[in-house]
Amino acid sequence: MTRKLFPTSVVGSMPRPAFVRDLIMADPPLEAAEFKSKMDSAIRYVVALQEQAGLDVITDGEWRRKSYIGVIAELAEGFELGVNESDGRPWTTVVGKLSPKKPGFIAEEVRFLKSISDRLIKATLPAPALLGERMWDPEMSKDAYPTREEFVRDCVPILRREVEFLIEAGSDIIQIDDPHLCLFVDEEVRAKYEDPVGAMDFSVEMVNAVVEGFDRARFALHLCRRAGARVRGEKRHAGGYGPILEHLNRLDYGHLTMEFSTPEAGDCDVFKDLRDDFEIGLGCVGVTPGQVDSAEEIASRVRRVAEHVDPKRIVLNPDCGFAPGSGAVVSLDETYEKLKQEVLAGKILREEFGD
Repeated sequence: MTRKLFPTSVVGSMPRPAFVRDLIMADPPLEAAEFKSKMDSAIRYVVALQEQAGLDVITDGEWRRKSYIGVIAELAEGFELGVNESDGRPWTTVVGKLSPKKPGFIAEEVRFLKSISDRLIKATLPAPALLGERMWDPEMSKDAYPTREEFVRDCVPILRREVEFLIEAGSDIIQIDDPHLCLFVDEEVRAKYEDPVGAMDFSVEMVNAVVEGFDRARFALHLCRRAGARVRGEKRHAGGYGPILEHLNRLDYGHLTMEFSTPEAGDCDVFKDLRDDFEIGLGCVGVTPGQVDSAEEIASRVRRVAEHVDPKRIVLNPDCGFAPGSGAVVSLDETYEKLKQEVLAGKILREEFGD
């Protein structure tokens, strides 16, 4: 990461202005050269926004993607693209055996970022089990993949290939997004599974398989209790991290991005049982639209965690991405203000902790 205490980052997505959503969803799609030219210009803007806010680690806001998990359909053939009837968001379903499509699609995001910024760069990939939960359908997928688990296992080599390209492109951090694993903090969610422990074991096995053997890369795992759902007004999933701690300790990752800005995030005592070699991407900035945390509010959350975790292991970030799903409508100016407060909180904390 960086040598200074309390470096600042985003989780991944940034709000998409209307014109960016129009670029992504244009019907008919724009010609490739026109799309690239306009999207490159848009991403220069969101990068400049993050730099002006003062962030140490940036992304491209995931603006080139139709959705943060639907990006798998750019990497592999075998998917049918549709629309979620409930809210009009893009929806992707596996209907055929996976085969490579555009390996290096996400790596191109990184190459462009490195050409326009000297900040540390994070790239994000969806976790295999998350893809299984969202993209496997018992009817539409059964001919290609009779079981969800078969589909999930076939996602692993597709994702591993992209990791290879991301390393070659020079990504500083490769983050695997696995909010699915974190849903098991909720007793209601666990009750829906015949074998919830087995399901958690499988999720951990698959995310470990994605990164196995890549010694040169810095890997992070993003966990959240559906903080992003608050952006879309969806159901929250409550509960402390306790039920999944045993599984988190088996992760082959050096960094965990965890949600801690809301009461349901659980007690800081979880860190007593969490491996002490994890760097903690502390979700200390709320993503709920219309609410802007002050720098002091953010700093106070970090201070509580710093009583249990070495400050050298703490990175500041929002609870979740600011715009999960291409349809999320969130104020970019409000997000900029939140990031400025995050950066100011980092400055306050460095002064207090001696950096």
